[in-house]
Amino acid sequence: MEVEPKIFKNEEILFPEYLPEILPHRENQIKLLADNLLATLKGRRQNTFIFGPPGIGKTATVKYVFREFEDYSGIKTVYINCWDHRTATAVLSHLALSLGLFVQRHGWSKDEIMSRLIEGLKKWGRSVVVCLDEVDQLIFRDVSVLYDLLRIDQYVKNPITLIFISNNPHVFAKVEPRIKSSLSIEEIEFKPYTLQEMKDILEERAKHAFIAVEKGVVLLAANRAVQMGGDVRVGLDCLLKAGRLAERENADMVKVDHIKRVLKEVEPVKPKILREKINDHEKILLEIIDKEKKLSSGDLYRKYCEVCPNPVSDRAFRDLVRHLQELKLIRVKKGKPRNLRIISKI
Repeated sequence: MEVEPKIFKNEEILFPEYLPEILPHRENQIKLLADNLLATLKGRRQNTFIFGPPGIGKTATVKYVFREFEDYSGIKTVYINCWDHRTATAVLSHLALSLGLFVQRHGWSKDEIMSRLIEGLKKWGRSVVVCLDEVDQLIFRDVSVLYDLLRIDQYVKNPITLIFISNNPHVFAKVEPRIKSSLSIEEIEFKPYTLQEMKDILEERAKHAFIAVEKGVVLLAANRAVQMGGDVRVGLDCLLKAGRLAERENADMVKVDHIKRVLKEVEPVKPKILREKINDHEKILLEIIDKEKKLSSGDLYRKYCEVCPNPVSDRAFRDLVRHLQELKLIRVKKGKPRNLRIISKI
């Protein structure tokens, strides 16, 4: 005999990757992005740069617009996360495969993939919109792919429109002028949600996720999310943990007591995600910094070489430190003498 649920209608609605039917308080950004994509329908390219702090709806907005846009436009949309595809070859291969073109995942040069992609786009005969999420990772490792994507327009009639997403508003500052001048970017800024906006968003999710919720639960989750930088995923995690606690205790609803008891367990989401995605060398460096709290760059490199079976060169080490600093996983300050760098936890 099945036990009738008391807490959850649909737990998945509280998962960060869930894309809701409506996106409260992002109507203006949705309209701006949709207007830019309408230019693609008319055969023009209007590239867009979306920026703002983590967890405030940037990716969700793009995926929402993509879903609605594809339904009536006939234009292909391709979403690429640059943590998963960090090189020009990886991005171009993923784009080709998304368009149904055959490319070998290993062994093909970038030029071979480009030729196949251009050939396929000519036969495709339709425009394509590509979103490069977390574009920082691509710019840090292999910015050449931006030039590759821009020059495709020289060979095909229908344009490739590009959407870039980043937490960093200055991510293109150091991109070489020939690329930057060709990007022709319109910017859309995403600002953090207010407490009331966060409450509205979480209430909408809670309404569809839970069978019954005591008054005050959503406000506490929203307040926690705003305190931790305005990341919606923090609020969702609060609600999910509270719901699972209520379920374990066989409660008749999610109560304020449940949410209060899980608040201390909920941590900022972005650093945790980044720690999972960085490479093995960067993970070793973080482990050392976590243990030592603070040390000089030279001491960090020596300790890293002692524990890493195949340490990178001193120059590559500096790149790893710079990357961790850009991700805001470590703090780097000048010491005395001035050429000394002190590295510490954030």
